[in-house]
Amino acid sequence: MSSSSLTPLPRVRVAVDCMGGDHGPAVTLAACRAFLAATPQADLLLVGTPEALAPAAHWPRVSIVHASETVLMDDPVEVALRRKRDSSMRVAINQLKVQDGAEPAAHVCVSAGNTGALMAVARYVLKTLDGIDRPAIATVMPNRRDGFTTVLDLGANVDCSAEHLLQFAVMGSALVAAVSGEADPSVGLLNIGEEAIKGSDTIKRAAELLREAAAKGHLNFHGNVEGDDIFKGTTDIIVCDGFVGNVALKTAEGLASMLGDMIRQEFTRTPFSKLAAVLAMPVLRRFKTRVDPRRLNGAALLGLRGLVFKSHGSADAFAFEQALTRAYDAARNRLLDRVHDRILDTLQALAAQPATDGPDDTAQAA
Repeated sequence: MSSSSLTPLPRVRVAVDCMGGDHGPAVTLAACRAFLAATPQADLLLVGTPEALAPAAHWPRVSIVHASETVLMDDPVEVALRRKRDSSMRVAINQLKVQDGAEPAAHVCVSAGNTGALMAVARYVLKTLDGIDRPAIATVMPNRRDGFTTVLDLGANVDCSAEHLLQFAVMGSALVAAVSGEADPSVGLLNIGEEAIKGSDTIKRAAELLREAAAKGHLNFHGNVEGDDIFKGTTDIIVCDGFVGNVALKTAEGLASMLGDMIRQEFTRTPFSKLAAVLAMPVLRRFKTRVDPRRLNGAALLGLRGLVFKSHGSADAFAFEQALTRAYDAARNRLLDRVHDRILDTLQALAAQPATDGPDDTAQAA
């Protein structure tokens, strides 16, 4: 069955690590309740300690899954992976595993826990899809076209080969196709210039692989793009290694915060500027809504044998609800099947050899 003929799931089961993040159940349970009210086609598996989940024990369309431990935000990966085997994070991810050929308990998992720990545990429990050497973290960033640009990798893989970047492009295309409905999303390769002669040897080789995939109809490759193209909306997807992607993401978040503070300072500087702020309030509110990072919460961990979404650890209830909605949309539109089909078709067509993997740097996730 081709990806284009996949029918959406009629119901989606979402496993939620309710203990993860800076605020734990105080945020996750409120978000889950709002999500259930807005999404009647979803069922939730809430994972955590019995005491923490007691308020949700009798909610409709909810199952409680007990876990005795919690992965803290400052826990090393080693602790999460080897010592806390009954953590809410690991138990939630376990809901995605196929047991004895039976359908998994959940279609997708959402956690606001430690990113490095989440990636390591997910990779250990679920393993990667055939043809995928390393998972990648993908999220969306706003652009001036009143839309979003999907960027990956954002920190799971610090050092990538050209083959890894090709795999990221294929997975990103599947993600955008599943969530936005765009059948042939465009892909840009992040570089220090648009010209084909620019960039490192890895980037030049990646561009060759992407052009080859595009020539065979497996990708819509636009070409090299620069950092400002993320916000111009030049392409639907921008591919880079995790080091560059994480720097770009944190730079954008810092710039947005600084601009917000500057605008606030200028509008409160004098009585006249305060009056101007009152008059400009409708415009300022619309601007704030467009750039509000809470609306974009929810990064996909692509390339695993199960769908895992990462929420910001500091997310409030509104932001965590957005992550739940993003995860639900991806599962409903069968993102896992789309990634599998695209990567299989592309690598078979290119007769790609498995990439030589360097030291595992999953633990270096942001």
